[in-house]
Amino acid sequence: MTEIELSCGTIAYEDTGGDGPVVVLLHGLLMDASLWDGPLADLSADHRCVAPTLPLGAHRHPMRPEADLSLPGVAHLVSELLDRLDLRDVVLVGNDTGGALVQLLLADGAPRVRRAVLVSCDAFDNFPPGLTGRTLLLAGRLPPRMFGLFMRQLRLRAVRRLPVAFGWLTRRGDAATARWVRPVTELSGIRRDAVRLLRAAAADTGFLLAAAERLAGFERPVLVVWAAEDRVMPPEHGRRLAELLPRARLVEVTDSYTLVPLDQPERLARLIREFSRSPGTPPSP
Repeated sequence: MTEIELSCGTIAYEDTGGDGPVVVLLHGLLMDASLWDGPLADLSADHRCVAPTLPLGAHRHPMRPEADLSLPGVAHLVSELLDRLDLRDVVLVGNDTGGALVQLLLADGAPRVRRAVLVSCDAFDNFPPGLTGRTLLLAGRLPPRMFGLFMRQLRLRAVRRLPVAFGWLTRRGDAATARWVRPVTELSGIRRDAVRLLRAAAADTGFLLAAAERLAGFERPVLVVWAAEDRVMPPEHGRRLAELLPRARLVEVTDSYTLVPLDQPERLARLIREFSRSPGTPPSP
């Protein structure tokens, strides 16, 4: 992992390097860049893959006290990272809340993005999504210390597999989810950041509806990949996004829940590669 100092604080990211097309991969709440380990191992053979660990509750470095930890603020942080690394013609990929961040960037024009991939993610009025999202936002009302005690329950596999935790998010990714809960249970600064993030999210749950009104203005290619059996992100939302975006295509993936990078990494990597290299990409704005 490499680290970079941005306006909010220190951000860690993985950068595979290389001369291939640039793919930037965004994770969701209470996750880190390891969400993408499977697809990244495949894609890095012929792409430059950049996977940041964003301040979404499983990061390692506390953010500055004045940092904007609302989800629009985190989307701005992604834009800042692209600028600082001077990444151009990016294929921007987001899963879970990472897909919400992608939508916020597309709604604002995303000048460094030539294509986007939305993978089973928050959309429209589905925020907070499912039992997991609603439980997290409610827990965010607790003081940071109490929030940490609440999250300590997720150290038990039986609790992690409940629908209110990660049980409806992934079929096969329990080892990853066990890693993701450690920072918020072990580091006081991360607990403070997580509570600030969740309270900011609870204060504005309609931000994706506002973004959706502007998505039709994004005229570059978009691939929508949705888990056909998703119980948290309604498959109907995948179809709606594909209809709303002018140059979008929908692919449904079977035998997977929301976290397709964990449940179907090879299939997802193949879809991203085919999409990245398919003809018809318009020039960068």
